Amino acid sequence: MNKAQLVEAIADKMGGRQQAADAVDAVLDAIVRAVVAGDRVSVTGFGSFEKVDRPARYARNPQTGERVRVKKTSVPRFRAGQGFKDLVSGSKKLPKNDIAVKKAPKGSLSGPTATIAKAAGKKAAAKKTTAAAKKATAKKTTAAKKTAAKKTAAKTTAAAKKTAAKKTAAKKTTAKKAPAKKATAKKAPAKKSAARKTAAKKTTARSK
Repeated sequence: MNKAQLVEAIADKMGGRQQAADAVDAVLDAIVRAVVAGDRVSVTGFGSFEKVDRPARYARNPQTGERVRVKKTSVPRFRAGQGFKDLVSGSKKLPKNDIAVKKAPKGSLSGPTATIAKAAGKKAAAKKTTAAAKKATAKKTTAAKKTAAKKTAAKTTAAAKKTAAKKTAAKKTTAKKAPAKKATAKKAPAKKSAARKTAAKKTTARSK
């Protein structure tokens, strides 16, 4: 049986050939995508599909008998369920007017119960509240750090300004006092010259 024959076999139950084709495509696509992602698809009574990793190994070419290195790869694998095995082996007979594969238990295809849904809602709300509280705390901490940094910077700037002002005042005072010393130093030679002139005059008077 190929895909087209499979679609024809379930067309009457699905309400038409197109609906049956869409259903087969959807089921196969879901199985393939799940197995490729590494998930295990299990159908009760039918079997399971899963992805299996094969390590690198050596094999032999059936035509030449040559030993060949085979790279590591992943392959899909199907394992038949016990119900399927029993039907194939003949230990169980196929039902005439019922589905061969065991039906899913009641409630397994419906959504979660009200209690489970409420619990899930509470957990989600708690997670949201916790996340919001963490964000608010982080914002407050950041704001406090910024304020402390600004205050420290302001204090440092004020202290630097005061130090600079003191240094400037000290330089000005030193600069003002320096010329007075120079003037005093210059005046001293003048007094010595006057004394020399007076001594010369006295010497001249005596010699006359």
